[in-house]
Amino acid sequence: MPLDLQPRLENQHVLLLPLQAADFDALYAAASDPKVWEQHPNKDRWQPGVFRTFFEGALQSGGAFKILDKATGEVAGSTRFYGYDAADESILIGYTFYATRYWGRGLNPMVKGLMLDYIFQFVSRVYFHIGADNRRSQIAIGRLGAEKIAEEEIAYFGEAPKLNFVYQLEKDQWRTPDAAAPRQPGQ
Repeated sequence: MPLDLQPRLENQHVLLLPLQAADFDALYAAASDPKVWEQHPNKDRWQPGVFRTFFEGALQSGGAFKILDKATGEVAGSTRFYGYDAADESILIGYTFYATRYWGRGLNPMVKGLMLDYIFQFVSRVYFHIGADNRRSQIAIGRLGAEKIAEEEIAYFGEAPKLNFVYQLEKDQWRTPDAAAPRQPGQ
């Protein structure tokens, strides 16, 4: 099976589909709350023009997904594969965000679990860029077993470079989290 950076991935709760140009309005509806971006290096991404640049970068990446809540059919957020390096047997997962109504419901471990189970068929390690001030994402990625290995300035598509922490997860460290069922609020 050849590597596909936009496979259809799903479990009983979420569906990841390749991001399409027609998805802008639904994805922007999930991203338009300033609270989504408050810890992100690019805090103004909730603004339509800034989000449009982010969206164009997602389309051009060739690895972006829209995340659907299977219970409601709503777009819950987005994520992507990027930076595939065949020689290093590595790839990055990132640019992930969720509408605030999906926070605390266990969506991130489910989504990352689907992505990691799939991609570890093709690579030996996965890297994550996480904003230096994004404590929520740092905690979430640590729960998956990833370890901080570096700090570097990252230039997001069409945006100025910002300080990010680099996390790494090796294939032999990965264990699928108990992502079969979403967490109850407060867990």
